[in-house]
Amino acid sequence: MNLIKRILLSSFVLTLVGTSVGANAKAYKTVLVHGFQSQQLTAMDPRKIDSDGEAYWAEYWGGLADERIDWPSYERVEGKIASDYLWPKLRTMSEQGVCQPGCIFLTHSTGDLITRYIIDNQANWLENAGLEPLNIVATFDVAGAGGGSELADLAVNVANGLANPVVEAAVRAWLGRSVGQTLGVLNDLKVNNARQIASFPGDRTPRLRFVADGDLYFNATKLFLPGIDDSVVAAHSACGANQVAAFDSCSVHVGMDGKLTSQDDGVRHFLPYHYPMLMSDNYDHYSVILNQAKGKVTTANTSINVAPNKSVAFSTYEEEKGFWLWKKKYRYVRQSDNTSMSALLFAAIPE
Repeated sequence: MNLIKRILLSSFVLTLVGTSVGANAKAYKTVLVHGFQSQQLTAMDPRKIDSDGEAYWAEYWGGLADERIDWPSYERVEGKIASDYLWPKLRTMSEQGVCQPGCIFLTHSTGDLITRYIIDNQANWLENAGLEPLNIVATFDVAGAGGGSELADLAVNVANGLANPVVEAAVRAWLGRSVGQTLGVLNDLKVNNARQIASFPGDRTPRLRFVADGDLYFNATKLFLPGIDDSVVAAHSACGANQVAAFDSCSVHVGMDGKLTSQDDGVRHFLPYHYPMLMSDNYDHYSVILNQAKGKVTTANTSINVAPNKSVAFSTYEEEKGFWLWKKKYRYVRQSDNTSMSALLFAAIPE
């Protein structure tokens, strides 16, 4: 083996070891819960649920997590998703003691809604089966759709023949295909429906929110999403607001771009135990779970305790821009200009 090959092999091994050590150094196990997958509405193959789930997280989180909860988008949350996918996985995790040290569920998009349903039901399900409930310490909800998406309402309208060509084009841009007869979890993602599913779980698990305001689909969907949005989910859902409205920030003190100024249309009231953490106008609905730095990130909250002596925290700094009367102050997360939001999240998991 020549010198160059040895160097490359050594670098590769060190990368794998570094990733493994970093993941193993965390105090809690990481469990991934993916979001809506539109291709499953037209390719309803139960044999592909695992491989689809693996592919969903392959770019970054798949190599760092301890467990994954996969589910099919062509089913309903309170139907076969719960009975055929969530319950068997939760039972196995309990039997294997996966969450005995504590678990952090990292969710994306509809995974937020799925996880809320899990939090509301898992203890009852497992105790009735004579098993130990999972110790879910906190959730990291990235671009969370727990409050539904107006795009799901539009998609259902299109399927029922109740939409004009502009709406049809927006839905097609989002789904990547025309709406068919199978709607599955889209019915649960309608805004009013989503907010009725496990609305107020008795468990006090902190739901940490990570929110984006980027552009996709040549802005075809933004017309239909109130307030700021990531092109799929509006701020009322992603921030964890307790009502549907056109919000411009998850905070009344800082904008999505980090500007430290009063936000008249910022979220003031949140669902119980929902805490917005990171915000950025540089990421869209999908880039938030990739290991690709898109630009600076700010904080709505810089830290929160998730357990005794364990906190999720982000180091920040302030920067002034402009001149004289036009000078403005901004708050950013350190190193966020060259570190992906996903990497910032992983680094913040307590050790």
